[in-house]
Amino acid sequence: MNEEALATPVGAGLEADGLKGVVEDLSEEKQMFHVPWGKAMMWIFLLSDTFIFSCFLISYMKVRITTTVNWPIPSEVFALSFGGDPIPLILIAIMTFVLITSSGTMALAVNYGYRGDKKKTVLLMAATALLGATFVGMQAFEWTKLIVDEGVRPWSNPMGAPQFGSVFFMITGFHGMHVTAGVIYLIVVAKRVGTGYYDRNRGGNYEMVEIAGLYWHFVDLVWVFIFAFFYLW
Repeated sequence: MNEEALATPVGAGLEADGLKGVVEDLSEEKQMFHVPWGKAMMWIFLLSDTFIFSCFLISYMKVRITTTVNWPIPSEVFALSFGGDPIPLILIAIMTFVLITSSGTMALAVNYGYRGDKKKTVLLMAATALLGATFVGMQAFEWTKLIVDEGVRPWSNPMGAPQFGSVFFMITGFHGMHVTAGVIYLIVVAKRVGTGYYDRNRGGNYEMVEIAGLYWHFVDLVWVFIFAFFYLW
């Protein structure tokens, strides 16, 4: 070992030690994970949300299995007529198609975002938000039909088990809130992409589009489970 190496103080060239060093590192937004901060925090949020939706669906299954009163048949409850015989689950099928299609437009938006094509990114994110808003609108129609026409309430249900209304409004309402928040989120991010906010403040980094995409794909995936457990069972 040469004299220059021996003369170098221990810890020289490294970050500051102790609490002060931690504060300095965090204030400089140093990356502590193998993914950017924003993406890591979104994954943690989605993990916590997974637990909540899992609790809701497990509780629903327990209520469904243990109730002694006949459970309404979803294919009949959610049938819709267009002038002829009622078509089972037609509205739910359209809602599912709309939401799955929005996942495709969101994936394309992320792709064009990393290519730096702002125009296509904004258009695809706007299309995703429009599809999401359409889904929420159809869900509002579904709720109105059940409440006004069928007389379903969170505490009662003229078609059978009273728990049907409570679990339906709780699960679909919580998911609808997520979709509504996602639509607002997408609009904000799309506006920032269009106005060049990420070019000026993030050095042209469009990872925020991908983070928004993670949230949106999660919302779509949750709906697949709700559709399978609630409407098809």
